[in-house]
Formats: sequence, C-alpha cells, structure tokens
Amino acid sequence: MSTDNADNANDESDSDGGHCSTADSDGEVAEEIAIISFGRKMDTAEEIKAEIGDRYEAIDIIEYHGDVFEEHWGEYDCFIGLMASGIAMRKTAHLLDDKWEDPAICVVDEELTWAIPITGGHHGANQVAQDLATMGAVPAMTTASEAAGKQGVESRAKAMDTHVVNGDSTVKTNLAVLDENLGPVARLDGPKAVLVGDDVTVLKRNKDDGVVLGTGSVSGASKEAFLAAWEEALERTDYDIDDVEFVGTATRKEDEEGLLEAAQELDLGVVAFDKETLLEHEGPTPSKSKELIGWPGVSEASAIAGGAEQELLLEKLSYENEVTVAIGR
Repeated sequence: MSTDNADNANDESDSDGGHCSTADSDGEVAEEIAIISFGRKMDTAEEIKAEIGDRYEAIDIIEYHGDVFEEHWGEYDCFIGLMASGIAMRKTAHLLDDKWEDPAICVVDEELTWAIPITGGHHGANQVAQDLATMGAVPAMTTASEAAGKQGVESRAKAMDTHVVNGDSTVKTNLAVLDENLGPVARLDGPKAVLVGDDVTVLKRNKDDGVVLGTGSVSGASKEAFLAAWEEALERTDYDIDDVEFVGTATRKEDEEGLLEAAQELDLGVVAFDKETLLEHEGPTPSKSKELIGWPGVSEASAIAGGAEQELLLEKLSYENEVTVAIGR
C-alpha cells in the first residue's frame, strides 16, 4: 500500500505523537486548540477562531502573560502562538519533555503571513499550519517527509483512520520513507500473535466496522463531482459518511486537486495504492485502463485493497463520466 507525501524532522532523532497523550496515538490530529495572543492582537485571534474554529472540537483564546504556556500546558493538543517564534520557544523550552505527550506549537504573525510549526509537527502543528494557510499564511513546515514530498507513517496512520501503537519505531520507519525503502503497509488479520522489532511500526484501526471509498476519476474532476459521487454511492448502502475510514485511490491519482479538496471538506484521509497492490486486488468490473496503461480499475481495486475484510460492498458506480466510486469493507 503506497501513500506518498509527508514525515518527521523537527525531531529526527525522537519519535512523533500527537493529539493523544500516550504513544498509542497516531500523533496527527489536534482537536483542542488554544490561541495565545497579546491583547493588542485579539482581533486577529478572533479572526482565526472564526475561520478555522469549526474544524476543531474546541478553540479558546487566552491572553498572553509570562506563565501562560506553563499554566495551560497539557490542557490543549496544540497552541497557536500569535507572536514571534522566539517568544514561544523561550517560554516553552523548559516544559518540553516527551514528543508523544507534549502539546504541539505553531506560531503565526499578526499579518497572517507565516504559520510556523516549531514543535509537534506530526502532532497537530502541521495540521494547524495547513488550516491557517486557508487564511493566506504560508505553512513553513520543516518535518522531513513534508520537505521531501513524502508521506510519513504518522500521516499514513491518520489517512487510514488508524493509530500508531509503538511510537518509538517511527524514527526508523520514517527514515525508510525518506529513502523510499518502506514499501506498502502490510495487513495482518488475526487472531494472531505478532513479534516485531523496533524498526516495525504497528498501526491499529480506530474503527472495527468501516468502509473505504475506492475512487477513480478523469483528470481535473471537480470537488463537487467527488462529493456527489461519494454521496450517491453511500446512499446505495447502509453506511453514511461517518462510517468511512478513508478514500482509496491510485498513486497516479493522488494529486488530483478536486479529490484532495473534497476529502479535506469531509475530513477524510486519502490513501494512494501503487499499481502492484491494485493489480493484486482487481475488481470484477472490466476497465479500459488495464488495456491502455496496464492499471486495473482504480475504484474497485482500491476499495478492496483498503477494506478490513478486503470485500467489495458496492461495485463501480460512475458519476457524470468524471468520477467512479466503489465501496469496500
């Protein structure tokens, strides 16, 4: 299973974790945010809250004072520091202890020019920076995989709606991502006992019963077409959008703008499967793409490959000759 696009380098020799306060965390999702702002910048803080507040469970605004970070340390998944990065760094350096437990920190200037994750990139700071980018800020992410255009294991975990069980292993597996030596995510269904080394990252599903939206498209398909196609497909099953684990597609389609925008709107991860994986899970509906370019039908194959049972629930459905959807579980 391939999913290329991001990883860890703020702390290349540590491990990365996130919204949860234990290593049993995918280290990727921030849900409770605090904006720390000087009094004179409160208008900007309110603007940020109004723009991105509905993307989080809670977002509070707290006026800055010398001990504000220490006072609220551990209460939030991520701090947005509406201040110079040096201030945030000096005021939090002595509080940093464990990357799996420490809250993430992202600083942004008053003009919303730059959004800079300074700790916990894979624990929510990168996520917040990307949300601030919708307000015009440039997300200055320095984690290694993001810089290299690759998807680290924490990001894969988030996209697949799973969490990392053994966080320390991500140091080695993310280095393998950078060297393009990690390969696809292997699936192991139990009951089984598994013995792994410290260079094997174990992912565990967050849901026991979910579905995968296998999705193909013509180039340039619109966000609206993807959303409508997914809705129509789900209406033919007993599942709804809350039951979707992630969107599956092919690596040759993973940069489709409409697909990524639609997935982001629904807060769904996108997992891109390589050609070999899709060929191993080819669906029953014939596809012209196999004759033309050697790829099987993307929607059915990715739905099967991504499903926990690797079972096709709904065969390929075509929407407006733009998007095809199949549902797997």
